[in-house]
Parts: sequence; C-alpha cells; structure tokens
Amino acid sequence: MECVRGDRRLFRDVNFSLAPGTLVQLTGANGSGKTSLLRILAGLMTPERGKINWQGKDIRALAEDYCRDLTYIGHRNGVKEELNSVENLLIASGVAGSECSNAEAVNALQHMGLAGREYLPARLLSEGQRRRSALARLLTGDTTLWLLDEVFASLDEAARALVESVISEHLAKGGIAIVATHQELHIGNGVFRHLELGSTSGDRKDSGGWAFC
Repeated sequence: MECVRGDRRLFRDVNFSLAPGTLVQLTGANGSGKTSLLRILAGLMTPERGKINWQGKDIRALAEDYCRDLTYIGHRNGVKEELNSVENLLIASGVAGSECSNAEAVNALQHMGLAGREYLPARLLSEGQRRRSALARLLTGDTTLWLLDEVFASLDEAARALVESVISEHLAKGGIAIVATHQELHIGNGVFRHLELGSTSGDRKDSGGWAFC
C-alpha cells in the first residue's frame, strides 16, 4: 500500500494482515502518515496504490458492512459543542449504524469517568473530559476493528489506564486494535506488534518479529 499527499509520498510498501486479538502500535515522526494510514484503513481515504481487504473482500465492495465492523476515533474528538455527552454519543452511534439506548449511553459515559457530567454541554467540559466522551463510543458498539489516533491525548494517568483496560478487554474477546501513539502501552491481553512509518523515505519499518510482506 502506498500513500501520496500532494507531491509527497508519505509511505509505501505497507502490507500486513491481522489476526483476532492483535494490537498494532503505530508510530512515526510528525508528517510520516500515521493519520493518513488510519483514514485509509477506515475507508475515508483511497491509497495511491494497493487495497484493503476485510475478511477476504475489498472494503470498497463491502461498504456499510465494513463500516459496521469498525470504530474509528481520530485525534479530534468530533463532539458538537452545543450538545451534551449523551446526545453526542447517541448521534455517533446512530451514524455508525449501531443501536444505543439512552441508558446504555449514560452507562458508557459513567464507565469512562463522566458520572455527573453526562448532560453538560460539551463546551463546559475540559479537554480530557471531551476525550473521555469521544472514547465512550468504544463501549457502545460491538465492532471488531478499532482504529485509534492519538487515543491518549489530553488524558491523565488514571484515564490512560482506564482506556488501556478497555482495549485489553477488546483484544481478549478477539478484537483488533490499531493505535497511533508514542506513549508506552500497558496491555495485558492479545498479540502486540509495532509498525513505524519512516518520516523521510516513506518506507515502513517493522519490529517484534512480525512479517510484513
């Protein structure tokens, strides 16, 4: 797979397959293409060359069926300032095609540490609380593939540990997570792999004994 933005090639020859229960930590210098790679995997961008298959089929052909299998959370929280966290979560779940009741939304937000703030407009929340609100989407859908961009941005140590436990539980159930972060991950379950995108040549580097072909 190759990605080109404007007149610059961000990366090339990125090819890999993922088994259930796998966590991939995606790293690379600023501008190396981490966000672009996640957006390509989410079906939001088209690679210059290559394609993405899910369960043996091109995601372009799967369309909505693929979207129902993934949760993508970008480095921006994607919450509407005038809405409260419950409303934001219900809308996000609806757009993703997953059913979520008001009670389920409240429970997810409370689990993410927002008890007592579920009905506050997002503009009144701190950056860390907005991030928690966005990450509550991980608890309301039954998706297999999680694509997370700078997942720990604005989170304190307790919140990071909470998110790591949520990811660990996801992997234990056979889920897959690709996480773009330079922070050390403490995940108790699953198979860990590391993918580093080069910042100059655009070539990928791999570690941990995983074969990228």
